[in-house]
Amino acid sequence: MHQRIYGWIVEAAGYRALHAQVLSRGVHLPDDHTDLVLLDYHLGRQANAVETAKVIHSRLPNATVIVLSDALVLPDDIAPHVQGFVRKGDPPKLVETIHKLLRPPP
Repeated sequence: MHQRIYGWIVEAAGYRALHAQVLSRGVHLPDDHTDLVLLDYHLGRQANAVETAKVIHSRLPNATVIVLSDALVLPDDIAPHVQGFVRKGDPPKLVETIHKLLRPPP
């Protein structure tokens, strides 16, 4: 359900949203031309966000990764592996962060 909501937010901002699956046996990424990955920090017991971020960067080295979390600040363990952080439930901040990271100023 959250995937769909964030997909709508990303698409409303003018981007195409594709969905990836994070499973206990690995990460299924949609394609090699992904520019941005929204990664939920709390993936459940089957997967770890830090390890998932490492897999994403190994398969998509040019992708920007933004962590979504209920935490007040970016958790220290994942900070070296991501380019952005947005608290869940703040669509305007998410869109602002996406624009900032994907469209650097001239």
